Formats: sequence, structure tokens, C-alpha cells
Amino acid sequence: MALGKSAWMNSGWWIRFAALGAAILALAACDPSSAPPDADDPQNTYTIYLVRHAEKEAEGSDPALTEAGTARAEALADLLEGEGIEAVWSSDYVRTRSTAKPLADRLGADVQTYDPSDLPGFAQTLESRGETALVVGHSNTTPALSALLGGEPGNEIDEAGEYDRIYILDGVGSGAVETDIRRYGVRYDANGG
Repeated sequence: MALGKSAWMNSGWWIRFAALGAAILALAACDPSSAPPDADDPQNTYTIYLVRHAEKEAEGSDPALTEAGTARAEALADLLEGEGIEAVWSSDYVRTRSTAKPLADRLGADVQTYDPSDLPGFAQTLESRGETALVVGHSNTTPALSALLGGEPGNEIDEAGEYDRIYILDGVGSGAVETDIRRYGVRYDANGG
């Protein structure tokens, strides 16, 4: 016997049907695959390596690397080749692209370019992508980008000759970035010795 509309409404079936629908929606909301990433989970954090470009020629508006700069770019590739780099970024200048290229070539990756005049936007791009990356920049942009990513900017980079500083920002994406500032390649001597 088929129930009419009013008999179905009075029979309590609609309450059971509504309860079943609510239960299905509640279970779907509990699906862990739809939850946002947990910043406390180390698998949802990543490392960003920041460097200033290597030594450049003294002349020109977009100078190439010197022989020492080319050697430093290779030293950078040696240092980072086994670090799980997923993306290589550079501002769109010969000196920065040339610093990034040896590592990108070894990884079979392209050097992606960013606009150094929009560091806040670029920091958001890096954070949203969630990749372990190398970023090659300049003496003024590298410390600023470190700060935007939650790291320490360190002391001002000596524009005249400091090319060996590397920032290692570990835990980007966690809200608690650890900054390790090191030297690589031939050591910079602020005293000229």
C-alpha cells in the first residue's frame, strides 16, 4: 500500500530521512583528505634557501658573472644538489639566472623568474606552493624576503663584495621558521684579507 503525502509526513519517515542526510554530511566533513594542512606536521613544512647572486662583472647594467662567480654558482649547486630542491627561482637578471642555472641543470628543472619589486607577492607564491626551493636574489632583496617568509634578515649584506651568504629557512609553512645563515664557496672576508 502506497503512502500518500500526508501519511508519509505523519509516519516519521521524513525525520529518519533528514537524520540520515545529516549523518552523511557530518561524516563527509570528517574526511581527513578535505582538512586543511596541519602546520604542526613536519610533512607540511618545507625549506627555502636564499642567496644573493654570485660575483658579477663591474661594468654594465645587467652584468654577467665573473670567473669567481661562475665557480661560486657551481659550489652552490654542489651544496644543494642533494637537498630535495623542487623549484629554482631567480630574478630576471643575467647574474641571478647564471647563479641559479647550474643547480637547475643538475635537477633537470627550469629557472623560474620572479619580480623582486613585489617581494610580498612572491613570498605568498612561495608559501602557497609549499615547495623546497632555492631563490637567487640581490643584496637588498634576500634579507627582506627572509623576513617576509618568517625568517631572520641577518645583518645587512655588504654590497661591495659579500656573495657567500646562504639563508636556510627551515619550517616555512609552520609559523615557526628557523633561520640558519651560513657561508658557502670561497669565504668572504670583510677585512679584505
